[in-house]
Amino acid sequence: MKLKVHAKNRSFEVPADGGPNLLMAGLAAGLELPYACATGTCGSCKARLVSGEVTDHWPAALGKAKCKSDTNEVLLCQCAAIGDCDIEIAEHVYEVDPGARTPRRYAGAVTRWAMLTADVAIWDIRLDNSMEFDAGQFALVSVDGVAGHRAYSMVNFDRGTQTLTFLTKKKPGGVLTEHLFNGSPEGQKLSVIGPLGRAIFRPSLRKNLLCIAGGSGIAGIMSILSRATRERYFSQHKGRVFFGIRTLRDAFFLDELTAYARQFESTLEITIGISEGEVSDHLVSQYPFLKISTGFIHEIAAQAVKGNTSNTQIYLAGPTPLVDAAIRHLLIVEKVDAKNIAYDKFS
Repeated sequence: MKLKVHAKNRSFEVPADGGPNLLMAGLAAGLELPYACATGTCGSCKARLVSGEVTDHWPAALGKAKCKSDTNEVLLCQCAAIGDCDIEIAEHVYEVDPGARTPRRYAGAVTRWAMLTADVAIWDIRLDNSMEFDAGQFALVSVDGVAGHRAYSMVNFDRGTQTLTFLTKKKPGGVLTEHLFNGSPEGQKLSVIGPLGRAIFRPSLRKNLLCIAGGSGIAGIMSILSRATRERYFSQHKGRVFFGIRTLRDAFFLDELTAYARQFESTLEITIGISEGEVSDHLVSQYPFLKISTGFIHEIAAQAVKGNTSNTQIYLAGPTPLVDAAIRHLLIVEKVDAKNIAYDKFS
């Protein structure tokens, strides 16, 4: 089967059966198709079906709200080709650079499951083959019997690894999280597609780092810190990390973040923001290498970095309201160039 992609700049023809849906088929063939979540919630991968037939795996996907039914728009991440297809994308599309990583499907199994808080777990998946990924990327995970894919950012960073580490927050009514949290996840067989995501840490940019994360959004930031440490990045550049949680009961990774802050005491500053509750003297004394404040983390970060964002690459991750608020402030108040902001929203 063939997939023809008509973009604003040119047209391409690639195999339509190179992945479980049109988006993955295009990405696997080396096309930089537009997408963000790759799970049907954001609508970033919408395209017009010019000809051909597709199967829509999730007709009620939240991202369909951005599609115009009268123009035959579809979500590439939810539609699989039945035969040859022509699609039209209202953006420029380019081929990836030679040697760039493209997503593929892996089989895997859960080898570790541990609770960090009452509703946040850290877990490992062992893949059947090694995966190359960049710090800040994510993968799609699916389990037999549970419809759809879920996106999780890698916490770890290792070249050519067969082990991926994820964070998962339990969501009431979340089908996959209920399946994992209420069962015995270790040994669970599953499917993984990756790597995905463009909020990638690139040491070659040689800029200071500013990272703002809320809740489980810290996952990708931990991967970035891991790679930056291996590259001895903070021996030449400064970094600022802002990690927001609701209450002290929701705190995790404080010891790991302390280790980074201690190692790079003069160049890496890490701030924990608690949006509900007070900061005790005991907590401050327990984590002397961390700055601990009260309030919403994007507001804490805005005050801390006021007028000091030049030569800075920015990474944002977490709930959509947090990311959107941070982007607005950086673009409107700090006048940051949009190309210096990479983000990962959780829908």
